[in-house]
Amino acid sequence: AAFGLALIFGFMAARLRMPPLVGYLLAGVMIGPATPGFVADVDLAGQLAEIGVMLLMFGVGLHFSLEDLLAVKRIAVPGAIVQIAVATAMGMGLTLFWGWEPGAALVFGLALSVASTVVLLRALEARGVLDSINGRIAVGWLLVEDLVMVLVLVLLPPLAGMLGGQQAGTAAGVSGEIWTTLGLTFAKIAAFIALMLVVGGRLLPRLLWLVAKTGSRELFTLCVIAAALGVAYGSAHLFGVSFALGAFFAGMTIRGSEFSHRAAEESLPLRDAFSVLFFVSVGMLFNPQILVDEPAKVLAVTAIIMLGKTIAAVALVLAFRYPLNTALTVGASLAQIGEFSFILAGLGATLGLMPREGQSLLLAGALLSIACNSLIFATIAPLQAWLRANSALARRLEHRADPLAELPMGTDQAQLTGQIVLVGYGRVGQRIAALLAERGVNHVVVEQNRELVEKLRA
Repeated sequence: AAFGLALIFGFMAARLRMPPLVGYLLAGVMIGPATPGFVADVDLAGQLAEIGVMLLMFGVGLHFSLEDLLAVKRIAVPGAIVQIAVATAMGMGLTLFWGWEPGAALVFGLALSVASTVVLLRALEARGVLDSINGRIAVGWLLVEDLVMVLVLVLLPPLAGMLGGQQAGTAAGVSGEIWTTLGLTFAKIAAFIALMLVVGGRLLPRLLWLVAKTGSRELFTLCVIAAALGVAYGSAHLFGVSFALGAFFAGMTIRGSEFSHRAAEESLPLRDAFSVLFFVSVGMLFNPQILVDEPAKVLAVTAIIMLGKTIAAVALVLAFRYPLNTALTVGASLAQIGEFSFILAGLGATLGLMPREGQSLLLAGALLSIACNSLIFATIAPLQAWLRANSALARRLEHRADPLAELPMGTDQAQLTGQIVLVGYGRVGQRIAALLAERGVNHVVVEQNRELVEKLRA
């Protein structure tokens, strides 16, 4: 039923020049428990959607190396942390104004602060910019958000008593439990990453090679799926890392194999099919009645997600002296919420922190923001053109003085005669630069990634 309705509504959305995922969300609403007629199994849909998240993150890991992520760490890490703080503060301020308890306000604000990696990846892949510097910054940013949410999920239970939830305890006992939990969490995450990079980086490619030798296509596909889901499951149950992050690192370790492209190709149909179920499952959780009962609150929550978070992210990226296009791309990436928001809201409800109204508002905000996210991405180019034409501030930001935008003052003029201009310093650019250096050919590198430029000048 889910696949059939998703096909029908997705096709109708495409015919209306809307993103197909809008149809997938509507299909979920149609078969959810809040609407009359056939009701699908919500729990089963959620479990199948989790498989879709894992497979999608596995596919992303196949395209990214550790070097790609480290190349954007100087903007992704501080940017994500500050953005989480700003979005949480906006959510808390809104709910405290409504008269909520501080603990519920904190959980609600944190749930608003984290975007859906699945939605982002679909948007970047649809526009062919996943492997661009803008795409890498956006993915790195959301991975940092995911790691922060992992810490929040393990720290929330011992803190629940202090926040007004069901878990109670003395201040000294809670403080000791927090530090113990925090230390164990960091140790588990570090152990998982080290295990995947050292052991997984050798074991998984070797396993693919052995299976490929059999010449069986179905065995190879089974091996790829088993590796993705097995590592994701093990990371969650042994190391406390989310399924999505575990699958991402599984993909990163297989990336070094000669069969990485084949693995991506073989898993693509399953990734697409199960990722559709993710959007259907989100629609199934949505109760349209909230739009009638609390329209003003729904609009306020959606405004924080789609406007507040976007403006904060754009300002942060511009503060790091990145171009306006990069700022708008990252801002659009964060203009939605998804899987971690639902998990955090569910844990908050279990601990007695999150009221039922909060969960309904989050689901409404998620559905509206996910449905509009593709449209927000589509407005980046025209908005950028309009800002350049009509905003003096935007033009100043695009052409502001930046020491990295010019050659160092001490550059020998002899090196600027007959030189080669190398645009881009990725994997291919680095090889070309090395060959030019071996032959003593003067060359100038033009690169958008500030961290690479700083590394070259060091």
